[in-house]
Parts: sequence; structure tokens; C-alpha cells
Amino acid sequence: MTKEPSYVIVGASLAGAKAAQALREQGFTGRIVLVGDETERPYERPALSKGYLMGKEERDKIYVHDESWYAEHEVELLLGHRGTGLDRAAHEVELDTGDRVGYAKLLLATGAAPRRLRLPGADLEGVHYLRRVGDSDSLREAFRGGGRIVVLGAGWIGLETAAAAREYGCDVVVIDPRPTPLFAALGSEMGAFFAALHLRNGVDLRLSHTVVGFQGIDRVTGVVTEDGSDLAADAVVVGIGAIPNVDLAERAGLSCDNGIVVDESLRTDDPDVYAVGDVAKSYRPFYGGHLRVEHWDNALKAAPVAARAMLGQRVVYDELPYFFTDQYDVGMEFAGWIGPDGYDRLVTRGDVEKQAFHAFWLADDRVVAGMQVNLWDDGIAPIQELIRTRQPVDAGRLADTSVPLAAHAMA
Repeated sequence: MTKEPSYVIVGASLAGAKAAQALREQGFTGRIVLVGDETERPYERPALSKGYLMGKEERDKIYVHDESWYAEHEVELLLGHRGTGLDRAAHEVELDTGDRVGYAKLLLATGAAPRRLRLPGADLEGVHYLRRVGDSDSLREAFRGGGRIVVLGAGWIGLETAAAAREYGCDVVVIDPRPTPLFAALGSEMGAFFAALHLRNGVDLRLSHTVVGFQGIDRVTGVVTEDGSDLAADAVVVGIGAIPNVDLAERAGLSCDNGIVVDESLRTDDPDVYAVGDVAKSYRPFYGGHLRVEHWDNALKAAPVAARAMLGQRVVYDELPYFFTDQYDVGMEFAGWIGPDGYDRLVTRGDVEKQAFHAFWLADDRVVAGMQVNLWDDGIAPIQELIRTRQPVDAGRLADTSVPLAAHAMA
């Protein structure tokens, strides 16, 4: 393979690795450099709060590629290094070693970092965040010891780690300032469904509560809430959201707004710089605006689009947001976007109590989001089709399981 031009990818993540793979599959023969600040080769993160955390998946199953793949495809892995500067005029990325790597095209796949608490005692040993495989290893050890686990945040990470801790036999308390779990993502009705699921599995939910500090000398021993409650804790998990890693882009003068702003081809306002994955806030023609989506599916599907755009192909990334979760005996897939205007009606189809149903979020009688719970034969595709048609639906017929979902998309 020739050594020029050089394509550099900053972020040895799922998105970064899949972009490198797509470049080779598209016939690119130049140099590919993949820079990552972790010492692990690229891996997939969903298992870190699910199967790997619970000891059901081995470590070698989380990696995007076999170790030999990178050498076989002449992808240079620079692990344990950060990009600290970007000279757009010179087309160079500066690394934390002081070395500079030249590029013809650059892809930023720098991901996101857990939002940190700034409270008394937040730096005590035993206060955990979950983003990297090492974090999952630490949590697994904490959970294996049993004891009392306090989870701060009832979002996806908080609930999945709570479920894992319960499966290890831990006593679990979940604290969140909102009235239901997943309130921002799913609203109150389906938030209540997940609340009931965790209550049935023995979780102590402390909703509409906030944390004001931690107790302990060297290691955390308790969590203090605003009402004066002192909850004993052998370990604490903090899952209160993530912040996109935009520092490199911001210092280089690229447009950022809760993420690196990119167009429908995942290109920044510099024609030779692209962004993908959790860090990218991409323009979605379907919605007529920019979205930043933190999920495995977004990284997986956007990476090949970014690679093709870097090669000069005319491509558009316009996937619907998608999420999935596994908690206890519930598996769920969600598609769509509720958006700033929210929804005006929730319709369920099937048996909510038996945990086998669909839910649809409607705005002006149109499906804007939907999810399936334990209905794997149907999958998510019919929901995605309903969203994309933008056709008005009859809520009564939508709830009627005798009417096929496909019939609504054709209405």
C-alpha cells in the first residue's frame, strides 16, 4: 500500500475502528493512523454495563477487531496517546508526546466523558463512573463483594448498573431528582414502567431527591441527600450523563455546540475535518436540525458514512436515533426522537403488566418515537417505518394488536 495520502482518526473507539475498516473496504490504499488515549485496542461499550459487567461475556468478546486485524490491514494503532493540538493550516495533529502527525483528511471520534459530581467527598475511593473497560472491571469487583450500592442517576447507565448489582445480590438504592426513572428520555408513563420493574426486583428508589455529599475518610461509606438522609454505601455509581470531548475541536476553532457541529455528511466547517460518534452533533435532514446521539448504534452506522465522505463520495447520514437496554428479564429497543416539543399522547399496544408490549409517542397524531419490550419477532423496523412515514395514525387502531403494525405505515 502507498503511504500517501494519510488519513488520521483521533479516537480509537468503535466509531474510529469502523471508520478505518470502511476506508479499507472502500479501497483506500493510503496511510491510516488511529490514535487512542486508552491502552486497549478499540472495543464496544454496551457490554460494560450489561453482559461484561455481569460476568456473562468474556473480555475478548468486546473488541471491535481481532488484535491481528490492524497489522493485516495496515492500520497504525497509536494507543495510550492523546491528541492535544490541531494545526488546521499545516494539516497536523499534535500528540501528547509532542510528535506531529500529518493528515490529508482527519476524523474526530473523541467520544464523551462521564459528567462528574462536584460535591464534598466526591473524590473518595469507592465512587465510580462507568465509561471504560477498566471502570467496568472495578464495578464488577465491587458488586462481587455484595453489600450496599448507591446509584446516582436513573438514566440508562444508572438503571443497567443497578440491575447488574442486584443480580450479584447487592442491596441497591437509586437516587434521582426527577419523578421517574428515564424521565427525560421516555417521559413519566414509561418511566413508571421502569420504576415498577426495579421495585419488583428489590431496588430502593429514591426519586425526586438530590445528593448533597458523601461520607467517609479515605473510602466512601455513605451518601447524604437533601432531606438529611444518610444512606450507607460500600460503593457508589454515578451515572448523571456525559459531556462530549470537544476540547481538541474547540481549540482548533471548529464550530461546537454540545458536540462538534457537522453537516449531513459528518463534515465540520473545515472541509478536511470530520466528526463521528458520541462527540458529533450532526445535521439530520429528516428532523431538519442537528442531533447528538450517544449510543453504540449511532457510532456503528455513522462511521462508514464518515469514511465514504472523507473519500469524496456524496453521502448523507440520516438514521433515526436508536437505543436498546437489557435489565433483568426485560429487553427493550427504542427508536425516534421526542424532541423539544415533546409529545401529546402515549399509546401502548400489548400487555404492559406481562412486559410484552409496544409503546408509541404521538405528536399531532403522528408517531415520533416508539419502543418494543420483549417482542423480538416484531423488532424495531415497523416502528421506524411508522416514524418515517409521518402519516397520521388512529390511536385506537394502533393499540389494537389484531391490526398489523405494517398496516399503519401504509395508511
